[in-house]
Amino acid sequence: MIKFDQVTKRYPGSNEVLKNISFNIEAGELVFVTGHSGAGKSTLLKLIAAIERPTSGTVLVANQNISKLKPSAIPFMRRRFGLVFQDHKLLYDRNCFDNVILPLHINGISGSEAAKRVRAALDKVGLLHKEKAMPITLSGGEQQRLAIARAVVSRPSILIADEPTGNLDASYAAEIMEIFHAFHQVGVTVIIATHEALGKTVIRNRILHIDHGELKSSELLSTESLKS
Repeated sequence: MIKFDQVTKRYPGSNEVLKNISFNIEAGELVFVTGHSGAGKSTLLKLIAAIERPTSGTVLVANQNISKLKPSAIPFMRRRFGLVFQDHKLLYDRNCFDNVILPLHINGISGSEAAKRVRAALDKVGLLHKEKAMPITLSGGEQQRLAIARAVVSRPSILIADEPTGNLDASYAAEIMEIFHAFHQVGVTVIIATHEALGKTVIRNRILHIDHGELKSSELLSTESLKS
């Protein structure tokens, strides 16, 4: 489903952020992208989601070459994705329901169908009872769950999360990871960037480890407990 072939990314006025990266991610996989702060994890996720384009090499998503996409085709490509950022990017002047419904309105879905999808997404992350609450009244963990609901309301086939537990304490972080595992279990491809190992037993999940822009390892873990 996702293929990187000798991908290099360089921003103007900077050194190479990613250097000759190659890997495949199959549909339905759960993949962790690990590495130190500044290793290139966020850039890698942006390349997958067509937010950035590679300087050289090829990025394929569902057999589509990201570099050759016309600007008009990119919004349709991005409908495949649900994106979760560390800083949430919530709209604090709108309640939880209105935050989650926004992607549906952008995609032309409204009325009872949109409301049904919003409440289903809020229910999946345990926030259905908070649909009228304003985001500022939520805890950090609840805000992250709201961001996940917004990311999945359009029923994406690929869910990408950039440091989704970075600002959360251990209990909230565990709750967030359980949500991602639940989506993986129903067939969603889940890609999570994190600078730290995750305190969760991993069963046949893969870790792409990046160090200073280079892919140092691509491990498929069988049954192994990762210690944070």
